[in-house]
Amino acid sequence: MARLSMRAKILPTGTEINLDDVAKKIGSSLKEGITLAKYTKEPLAFGLYYIVAEFALDDKEGQMDSLENTIRSIEGVGEFEVLGLSRTSVDMK
Repeated sequence: MARLSMRAKILPTGTEINLDDVAKKIGSSLKEGITLAKYTKEPLAFGLYYIVAEFALDDKEGQMDSLENTIRSIEGVGEFEVLGLSRTSVDMK
């Protein structure tokens, strides 16, 4: 099965939210076939930071909805935006 790589922008509900804790909660809450590959914290404005997360997921029906619903249900997550989606390259032997 093909794998997808997705980049997403995750904004917190406020400046007092610990983004590392939010990322850990997201990583531990994901369904089978979806993983949080890595994340970075980026500045937005006036002390507010957001998460740019990279996810690896199976290319099958329902994975994107499952990922979005899981992220939106995490306490401290305000907004979720997909920045990019592409197929992961496959090594040929």
